[in-house]
Amino acid sequence: MDECDGLATLFQAHRPRLRAVAYRMLGSFDEADDAVQEAWIRVGRAGADGVDNPAAWLNTIVARLCLDMLRSRAARREEPSGVHLPDPVIGMSDTLDPEQEALLADSVGLALLVVLQRLEPAERLALVLHDSFAVPFGEIAAVLGRSPDAARKLASRARGRVRAAGVLPDADLARQREVAAAFLAAARDGDLEALLAVLDPDVVARADWGAAGASRVLRGARAVAEQALAFARRAPFARPALVNGAAGVVAAANGRLYAVIGITVARGRIVEIDILADAERLARLGAG
Repeated sequence: MDECDGLATLFQAHRPRLRAVAYRMLGSFDEADDAVQEAWIRVGRAGADGVDNPAAWLNTIVARLCLDMLRSRAARREEPSGVHLPDPVIGMSDTLDPEQEALLADSVGLALLVVLQRLEPAERLALVLHDSFAVPFGEIAAVLGRSPDAARKLASRARGRVRAAGVLPDADLARQREVAAAFLAAARDGDLEALLAVLDPDVVARADWGAAGASRVLRGARAVAEQALAFARRAPFARPALVNGAAGVVAAANGRLYAVIGITVARGRIVEIDILADAERLARLGAG
């Protein structure tokens, strides 16, 4: 019983980080929770006797589970017919629980998570574990069953694909928020020229409406600005938020969440807008 209690205490101490790893790998809260729960089952069966580095051991278990889930997902998925955004992490309060803090710490924006979804499972694992969680390539190699040099090359290739996508945000969060606030104010005022001024000419906007079937991708400043004007009727319900560690907006009224919007600001302008408006998924997130 004491050994079981000790194992449970060890696992709980690492659980926020393990869930953050799983979420970053999978982009889904439900799947991340499944991975962490399965990891606990396996830990309980194996025990921790002879484990010198509990953090690395637990990371390896969760990472392997996530890798299997990504490979299974890739094997069974047909070509996507619409837009499917990752689950967003919303920061609306200064009093976050440890798991929420772990999810937001050094978080990556929704736009970057969309790019990560396009990577091969091994590339995603190598990049996420090394660049987001500072896991050495030797440990990553053990998860992948490859050499450290091969793991390093996978991460480098993935990093190049991320850079090519152009979705890395400006580092200044305060500036991100200023640009997002200007975008929201222009939408509220119905000011097309002000919207065009904060949008990159090649801006991309994605809207995920889930089963509603209205998911779409818009490209170009004018198309996105005109759509933002159509959104103006809901602008009074919108307020700034931290979405996956970057500037964002949530629209909520009477305890109901209507939309979560991740805004990627690069070179002082908005280069990507990711809108989750799937009512079923938003109901699970709550109003924040």
